Amino acid sequence: MLAAFLMGLVGGQRAMTPLATVAVAATRGELPADTGAPAVLAHPLVAAGAVALAIGEMAGDKQKTAPDRIVAIGLAGRFLTSAIAGAALSPRRHRWLGAAIGGATAIAAAYPGWRLRTGAMARHGQTATGFIEDAVVLSGAAAIVRGHRDMR
Repeated sequence: MLAAFLMGLVGGQRAMTPLATVAVAATRGELPADTGAPAVLAHPLVAAGAVALAIGEMAGDKQKTAPDRIVAIGLAGRFLTSAIAGAALSPRRHRWLGAAIGGATAIAAAYPGWRLRTGAMARHGQTATGFIEDAVVLSGAAAIVRGHRDMR
């Protein structure tokens, strides 16, 4: 359940990163067989699509017209992708709990993440803070999957 919680923290900052991360891990066979990951996540086209969406989100985040992460549609997306990732990182018998933890954590994490980012943007600008946030999110997501893989 810890991995679901941590991936929810990631999802609070970048909606598509949790889905892309677990899809790539599933494609590589890096998720334990007893997880709640649906087989569709392991399809290369699903992983490629999720990665493309994550890259698009990261690029769009640097634009002046980017919506705040706390708008309703953004929160819904964060909940959904983090719930899928949380389920994929949880034992099959606890996948619904993992989904709930991942999704709820993403929504809760979006607000303090938004406050930190808007505060940093006032001082350092949107692009620089976005790249720093991307680096933190990507390294965090990779570490979560790597740690989860190593625990099996």
